[in-house]
Amino acid sequence: MKILLSNDDGYFAPGIMKAFAEIADKCSFSRLDIMAPERNRSAASNSLTLTEPLRINLHPSLSNDERCNVYSVNGTPTDCVHLGMNGALEYEPDIVVSGINAGANMGDDVLYSGTVAAATEGRFLGKPSIAISLCGEQNFDTAAQVLTTILQDINSIDLSKDTIININVPDIPFAELKGIKITRLGRRHVSEPVVSQKDPRGLPIYWVGPAGEAADAGEGTDFYAVENGYASITPLKIDLTHYEMLPGLESWCQSLDGKSK
Repeated sequence: MKILLSNDDGYFAPGIMKAFAEIADKCSFSRLDIMAPERNRSAASNSLTLTEPLRINLHPSLSNDERCNVYSVNGTPTDCVHLGMNGALEYEPDIVVSGINAGANMGDDVLYSGTVAAATEGRFLGKPSIAISLCGEQNFDTAAQVLTTILQDINSIDLSKDTIININVPDIPFAELKGIKITRLGRRHVSEPVVSQKDPRGLPIYWVGPAGEAADAGEGTDFYAVENGYASITPLKIDLTHYEMLPGLESWCQSLDGKSK
């Protein structure tokens, strides 16, 4: 198996380095390469860099295995996976893994998440893809063990071609993890207001406010699983079409045609 590992926290982030080490130690692979942003690009979503060139730097001091390399890119998470899948490497990866992110990617978070976006790009390009996040910044070992358990049995999972696996792991020691739950996305309340400040010249500046608290967080959601000590696995479908609305909109459109005659 040839694995491309990316993230949105940067190639040097503790989560991706823990995933890198754990996969190298516990999984069977022929290639395992990191291709990740040179700096933190959280909340970059699915953006691609189209107005300037992308540069790749190799960091040989971060790996002592000839099957593994660590690369940084001056772009977004989606850029990284796009490059890795489309010719920047001397091989074509079999699977894309994005993470381990420092912080949850549950509910509405998936629309903004660079972690999920990197996995989405892998799926767009035809490969099975996993996004994994630790709901905190301490117990990356726990998320890494969940990840390798899934990778070791990935061929047993029947994934449709428009689906990625989104994993969220509670920030607790592995011994306290109760197991894994298959979940749907929950939903957050509206985000907090922007934070207004003044720069040194007295001009106004603004910071995006914190994400809202969980609103739809009942049993069966990713929020509920993590809150109750389980790792959450949510299959995400790339097709965003609201199929249930199509008949109603079609009727409305036909009524417009009638009124215009």
